[in-house]
Amino acid sequence: MAKQRFASVLAAALLLATFGAFPAAVHSIGVCNGVFGRSLPSPSEVVQLYKSNGIDSMRIYSPESRILQALSGTNIGLTMDVGNGLLADLASSLSAAAGWVRDNIQANPGVSFRYIAVGNEVSGSDTKYILPAMRNINSALVSAGLGRIKVSTSVRFDVIAQSFPPSVGVFRDAYMTDVAQFLAGTGAPLLANVYPYFAYTGDQQNIPLNYATFQTGTRVTDNGNGLIYECLFDAMVDSIYAALEKAGTPGVSVVVSESGWPSAGGPGASFRNAQTYNQGLINHVRSGTPKKRGVLETYIFAMFDENNKDGDETEKHFGLFQPDKTPSYKITF
Repeated sequence: MAKQRFASVLAAALLLATFGAFPAAVHSIGVCNGVFGRSLPSPSEVVQLYKSNGIDSMRIYSPESRILQALSGTNIGLTMDVGNGLLADLASSLSAAAGWVRDNIQANPGVSFRYIAVGNEVSGSDTKYILPAMRNINSALVSAGLGRIKVSTSVRFDVIAQSFPPSVGVFRDAYMTDVAQFLAGTGAPLLANVYPYFAYTGDQQNIPLNYATFQTGTRVTDNGNGLIYECLFDAMVDSIYAALEKAGTPGVSVVVSESGWPSAGGPGASFRNAQTYNQGLINHVRSGTPKKRGVLETYIFAMFDENNKDGDETEKHFGLFQPDKTPSYKITF
C-alpha cells in the first residue's frame, strides 16, 4: 500500500474490534490482509479470525498459496492482486496470463474469487501495462469459464486531477479513460484506494478533523450540482464518479479497495481517531454517497498492524488487530 500524500481541499467497517455479524442488508464489507508484520498468525488462524468475526470479504496483495488454501470452502469473497512486477509480462503475453490464471485461480476451485486487481497504485511509465494486462487476464478467465470473476485495477486517489468540488472530478491521465471504458465493457468496477487521512494531513488548515472522520459539524455544498457533503470520504468517492462520467462511463461502479485511519505515527493518528473513523465508515457505507445511493462495497485497511512496513511510521499502525489477535481498539457495530 503506497499511500497517497497529497492535499485535496475538502474533496474527497467496521467490523468490530470485537466484531459482530453483518446485517443482512449490508454486504461486502471486507478487510485487507497485509502480511508485513512480525509474529503474525498463521493463514489458517487469520481465516478463522475473519470467520469468527463475521468478516465476509478479504483482499490479499499476491496469490499466497497458504492463504488460498485456508480460504478454500469458506465462502469469504476474495479480491486478489496481480503483483505490479508481473504487469509487463502479462501485458505482452496471453499465454503468460493463461498460466497465471491456471496456477492461481483454477488451481484453487474452492476459493470464492470476486475481483482480480491487475496492479495496485501503479504509477509512472508502468501504467502503460495496466490495460493490456487486464485484457489478457480477462480473456484467460473467460476462456477458462471463469468470466464471473471481474478484472480491474486498484488506483490511488491521485489519478483524479481535480477533486473539489466533487462534481469537477476528472482523470489526470488519458490511460484512465481507456481503463474505464474496458471496465464498462466487462461490467467490472473501478477499485480505488480512498484515504481521507492523507488528504487531511496534507491540508489541515482547510480540512477539519471532524469532516475527515465522519463526525458532524461541517457541511460543504457542491455548487456544481447542489449536493451537500458532510464527510470527506463521500466527497472523494463522488469525485471519482464524476471522473467516470466525464470518461463516458457513468455505469461503472466504484469499489473502495482500501480505506482506514492509523492509530499512531503521524498528525491526527490515534486510537480514538482510528476508532471514530472506522466506526463511521462501517455505518456510512450502508447508504452510499450523495451522488450514488446504495451499499458501497468497501475494504478496510488492514487486519493487522504491520510492524515490518517501510515508509512513514503511520504505515505500521493501520491494524484492527495486533499480531497476537487482540483488538487494537473496540468498535461497536
